[in-house]
Amino acid sequence: MASAWPTRGGCGHRCARPRLHFGQPVALPPILPPAPHRQTLARRAHHHSITVLVAGATGDLGRRVVGELLRRDTLVRVLTRPGSGTAQGIYGREDRVEVHEVAYTDRAGLASALSGVETVISTVSGARPVIVDAQRALLAAAVEAGVARFIPSDYSADYRRITPGSNRNFELRRELAAELDAAPIRVTSVLNGAFADMLTGQAPMILFKRHRVLFWSSPDQILDFTTKDDVARVVALVALDEDAPRVVEIAGDRVTARSIARTMTDLTRTPFSLQWAGTTGILAAMSRIGRHLSKDKDQAFPAWQGMQYFVSMFNGEAELHHVNNDRYGPHEWTRVRDVLEAHLTETTDDHSSNALRAGSQRSAQF
Repeated sequence: MASAWPTRGGCGHRCARPRLHFGQPVALPPILPPAPHRQTLARRAHHHSITVLVAGATGDLGRRVVGELLRRDTLVRVLTRPGSGTAQGIYGREDRVEVHEVAYTDRAGLASALSGVETVISTVSGARPVIVDAQRALLAAAVEAGVARFIPSDYSADYRRITPGSNRNFELRRELAAELDAAPIRVTSVLNGAFADMLTGQAPMILFKRHRVLFWSSPDQILDFTTKDDVARVVALVALDEDAPRVVEIAGDRVTARSIARTMTDLTRTPFSLQWAGTTGILAAMSRIGRHLSKDKDQAFPAWQGMQYFVSMFNGEAELHHVNNDRYGPHEWTRVRDVLEAHLTETTDDHSSNALRAGSQRSAQF
């Protein structure tokens, strides 16, 4: 199967890879539609429950991934740093979950935790010390332990085409990808665009109180969004799919700033208008200034990093071009409209509850 990064062929050896010359556009071969894979998963289910290790399992996405794995009769090992106790509190009562407290600097301890594991799923989140250094240690231990497959913590838009220097977090993933491709282990990255959940606050694109939707350069640029629940489902299925390619691209919804404004207008019955916030070039310059003035260089999601995400999305470099939502059969994907509608309903309920409490307090004073 063709992919952006060729994997081992039927001979079991690495195929030759094209050299990437950063700073120049990279022409990636198309990813051909895969053959049905539900039969593969059914065959695996008849043999035995596989053991999957999840790193970062106490985080938001990691907990969702573990939940999806447990729904599929999988044995799960949770890797957590020593002394936190969080993982034991979350998974201590789960019969099919083992908690392993190991530091990423303890290579022997990592290899021991990985003994007998068939697939590693990394859901760790952070900057270079985590995305590169910790995952590099996890990769080395997985190879030493004879693990067959590795799913790195990508879960992002397509970082392979971005301009060097334009997005730190994407470039960290691209740096690690080069090491993953050189390692004697099968790797699958899941690319899903941005998390749709971020539209309700963390990504300041929708100005709910001002009835505006921001855009940079073009309001018609395609934007890929997927909810964390949908991403977790696919990650679990990839872990069980021994024929998974180098990259699996999914998008729960593909929208534009213009279509989001129409959706908000429809949901609220109040006109939401588009607001031009500048060009992606201006935003990129602002992010560089913010990064230069930043005091904490290892912070995972500073404001300037958020600017870089919007640059990569609105200039089209991070757009997904080989989305295959049907790889694992029919599924009702959560749309951007669903996420926004749920948020508006929750916000309305909160406001109503606050108003009732305030009224009750006033009544009690008389």
